[in-house]
Amino acid sequence: MKFKADRATLLRALGHVQSVVERRNTIPILANVMIAVRDGRLTLTATDMEIAVVEEVAASSSRNGACTAPAATLYEIVRKLPETAEVEFDCPGGDAQLALRAGRYATSLVVLPIDDFPSMTAGTLPHKFNLPASTLRGLIDRTRFAISTEETRYYLNGIYIHAAEIEGGKVLRAVATDGHRLARVEEDLPEGAAGMPGVIVPRKTVNELRKLLDDVSGDIEVALSDTRIQFKVGTIALTSKLIDGTFPEYDRVIPRDNDKILRVGTKDFADAVARVSAISTERSRPVKMSLARDLLVLSASSPEQGTATEELDEGRVTYDSGPLEIGFQARYLNDITDQIKDQVEFRFSDGSAPTVVQDAADPSALYVLMPMRV
Repeated sequence: MKFKADRATLLRALGHVQSVVERRNTIPILANVMIAVRDGRLTLTATDMEIAVVEEVAASSSRNGACTAPAATLYEIVRKLPETAEVEFDCPGGDAQLALRAGRYATSLVVLPIDDFPSMTAGTLPHKFNLPASTLRGLIDRTRFAISTEETRYYLNGIYIHAAEIEGGKVLRAVATDGHRLARVEEDLPEGAAGMPGVIVPRKTVNELRKLLDDVSGDIEVALSDTRIQFKVGTIALTSKLIDGTFPEYDRVIPRDNDKILRVGTKDFADAVARVSAISTERSRPVKMSLARDLLVLSASSPEQGTATEELDEGRVTYDSGPLEIGFQARYLNDITDQIKDQVEFRFSDGSAPTVVQDAADPSALYVLMPMRV
């Protein structure tokens, strides 16, 4: 294998693929990236056995072939080369080391056999559809904060994506919950998605996919089976195993009869929550919401620091039900209001029942929050 590639192209591709490599693993080959060149196309592949990322870029090749090299080391070397450098790779094959040159700089890296490198591309993915990149970004951003990190409830460690029936048709629905809060987002069902199985996309996959979507426009190709899912983002293909588990019947925890409605400007509310919660450094410290007609009083207290309150009154708050006191973890409130643009709507039942939160102008996203005792 022998080829040349410009440093910027190589660095961007290595940045994408090496991100999935686990720094600490017991299988040496999983620390490597597979480098393959054929007829002027360079393919870089990395995997942790759960996720595989493959990216194809242009290169000037003089000898086709493939090898594997330490992903993190190679990325650091290329990152520290001059911006305009052209990088030359040469690996004769067998046990020979991979030689890398850029200007007057030269190094050689130990390789491992390409036959040891695992493949995740075998098998068919029968369900295929396209999603605009902006839609996929929205599905991820508005749900991933609610993914559980509790490993014993592994079936909650991802986003549940499925086709759902609603009045008037079908939608593509993404749901995440950690037992304390729930996020449910709906988008128009893409052509080809009607027969898809419900799948749980793991948290790491969600985060790696979101990184790839940052600078992308246009459509993302999605293909999946009962056990795997693949996203094609431009010249990058991310393939992942799915969580083998049953997502809970989340509809049962969404209240239907909450009739006490509070509407408040998102920025006013988020800023006030941040100010009163600053009194305590404890992440789980609750913020109490005390409601009266067109009045919201936010308060927090700390045994060590003291207390803080802030009032939001008529003109900034709309509420016409009876008095109510309820508490929520400040961080959970902020996670939800970060997804809501102008006005947030709370629907309460009482001070101890789950609360529904929505964007007052956009019913496509719904959140449920469990209250805390205050």
